[in-house]
Amino acid sequence: MLNPLLIASVVGGDELASLLGQTGPVAKTVLVILLCFSLFSWAIILSKWSTFRRARVQSSRFQRAFRRATRLQDMAAVADQFKPSPLVPVFEGGLEELKRQGGPRNPVAIQRAMQIASSEELTRLERRLPWLATTGSVTPFVGLFGTVWGIIDAFQGLGTAGAATLRAVAPGISEALITTAAGLFAAIPAVIAYNFFVSEIRQFGARMDDFSMEMLNNVERATVAPPPRQAMVVQEAELR
Repeated sequence: MLNPLLIASVVGGDELASLLGQTGPVAKTVLVILLCFSLFSWAIILSKWSTFRRARVQSSRFQRAFRRATRLQDMAAVADQFKPSPLVPVFEGGLEELKRQGGPRNPVAIQRAMQIASSEELTRLERRLPWLATTGSVTPFVGLFGTVWGIIDAFQGLGTAGAATLRAVAPGISEALITTAAGLFAAIPAVIAYNFFVSEIRQFGARMDDFSMEMLNNVERATVAPPPRQAMVVQEAELR
């Protein structure tokens, strides 16, 4: 996980651990805040990545099964097998509205029902993503605050020593560099993950819209074309 501990393992554990121990209370507070942001962000990233991966796989399987099914009722019986897919609630919303109508079918009402289900699914997929956006935009400034504070400490050490020596400014500069690096380590993965997940959500939105149109086509075809037995009865009546 990208946090100040990882920095210590890369640069040199003993040296940087010593620097962390010498930092002041403000720098330690900044590092703890950045660590909390990073931990929450990585928890969201891993959770969302697993959710989106299962949704992609199950959506492809659901679409293949839907196109092979001859009746909507047959698809409804096996829809629970593809539950991680956001297409399943869209299908169930349209089918429920179709069952409510009973008599003449209204495709517009079915489309509205599927749009509502699609909107609810997009909201579910977007859950907790604002935290990644907040992490990406806030943590660099939190790290910058630690940087400014470290530079202030460096100038104070310089004034106390009365001479421009490395020993006088090193502690403050160390605080500034550590908090700057910690802020970047917290922000960069969050920004990358947020952009990736937003792109995935857009693809799911387009996929749900396409599926809604496909289901409406099936409903309209079933409405226009009478069942085979009914067609035979109509033809016999016309002959008589």
